[in-house]
Amino acid sequence: MDAQIFLTDIKAKFPDVLEISGADAEKIKDKTLNLVVPAASVYELVKYLKETGFDYLMNLCATDYKINIEVIYHLYSYTTKGKVTLKVKLDREKPEVASVTPLHLGADWQEREAYDMLGVIFTGHPDFRKILLPADWEGYPLRKDYERKPDQYD
Repeated sequence: MDAQIFLTDIKAKFPDVLEISGADAEKIKDKTLNLVVPAASVYELVKYLKETGFDYLMNLCATDYKINIEVIYHLYSYTTKGKVTLKVKLDREKPEVASVTPLHLGADWQEREAYDMLGVIFTGHPDFRKILLPADWEGYPLRKDYERKPDQYD
C-alpha cells in the first residue's frame, strides 16, 4: 500500500488521530508515521494497524511530562518495513488506556512495567499485577513528583 494512501485511510477511519508536527512527506520519507492518538482510539487503531500489516509491537513505553503521562507505541510491518509511532497523552490524575495485550502478547510485560513505574492503568489487561516492584510498594518511582522514602528495601 502506498504510504500516502495509507495515511489518508487512517485519517478517514480515525478522524481524531493527529499527526505530529511536520510535513506528511517528511514522515513518510523514512517509512515512519508519527501519530498522536486519543486514549479512546488506541485499541481500535492498533487492531486496524495489525490487520493492515503492522504485525509487530517493537516497544511500548511511558514517560512523565509533569502535565501529562504519555504512552508511546512503536509498531513495525515486516511486509513493508514501515513503522508507526503512536503517542497517547493521559491525564496524570487518572492515566488510563485500553490494553493492547490481546492484540500483541509482547505488550504484556511492557504494560505492567508502565504501571509499576508510572501508574498507567491498562484496562482489559489479562494479568494486571506488579512485575518489577514488590506488591506492597507505594507510589510510582518514575513520576516527576515521586518522593523517595526510606523503607525496608533500603
